[in-house]
Amino acid sequence: MIKKTLDKLSISEIIKLFENLEIDEDGKVELRCTKDNFDRLGIKTFVELAQIFLYKIVDLSFKDVYIITLKKLDTNKSFHIQSADSEKYGVESEFFNINKNEEISFLYYFEKALQFVNISSRKSVLNIGVNKADEFLAIKEYLSAEEFEKKNFLGIDYSNSAIEYAKKQFMDFKNVKFLCADINKLEDISLGKFDLMISIGTLQSSNINFNAKFMELYQNHLEQDGAIILGFPNCRWIDGEMIYGAKAPNYSFNEMGLVLKDIHFCKKYLQQKGYRVVITGKDYLFLSARKISKN
Repeated sequence: MIKKTLDKLSISEIIKLFENLEIDEDGKVELRCTKDNFDRLGIKTFVELAQIFLYKIVDLSFKDVYIITLKKLDTNKSFHIQSADSEKYGVESEFFNINKNEEISFLYYFEKALQFVNISSRKSVLNIGVNKADEFLAIKEYLSAEEFEKKNFLGIDYSNSAIEYAKKQFMDFKNVKFLCADINKLEDISLGKFDLMISIGTLQSSNINFNAKFMELYQNHLEQDGAIILGFPNCRWIDGEMIYGAKAPNYSFNEMGLVLKDIHFCKKYLQQKGYRVVITGKDYLFLSARKISKN
């Protein structure tokens, strides 16, 4: 284990220390600092160090000094580097170990998005890329049992194993259905229209023409006064941890250009259709849109 003392180091010096660390076999770093220096730095400093340099805080203790132990994340444990077949997101995948609803920065802003589109008044909900149905579970917790059971839900995903898992989670709810289908071939099924459409981190997939698919979904599957919630990942999932910052191809650092480009396209398109659009969030950026009232 590497041991470092942070007393008297500036933030700039701490950054340089981490940039030059050579991790040993157990992949752990033990940081020490006095109470005065811990108070100066604040716990947020250590959280951000872990995020930026791909560590996980595994222990925090205080005796005579504060001792913060970080463990390096295994970058090989990431669905981002797996093959692009349909089960990349299946029950045996790294992706399936993710539970977005246990991440405060996801759930808080997703619930704010639900509030903005007035989920209580919606009657039918379509989720494109539903996987194991985290969003439906979050809606179920957000609404009363009576409100939830009055709505019809349909989740679509390309992974058959994920769909089968989602069905089991909602087997007691006749108003929640799931369908295994290719988002690029929705014309092969009779979907109909819904008054709330949700898609979290799916439309940005490399095999999807984002602009064309978004317009197709809007035109063919959203009711006239329907609402939309889109989630754009501004994060990566590594070794079970949600790491802030989108990672674009051909860049060694976080780069948000593609994310912002897609958000801008959707916002402008929907505003032209008479929608009020807001962008919120942090690790996931949520575009929430509802029709502007004519009253």
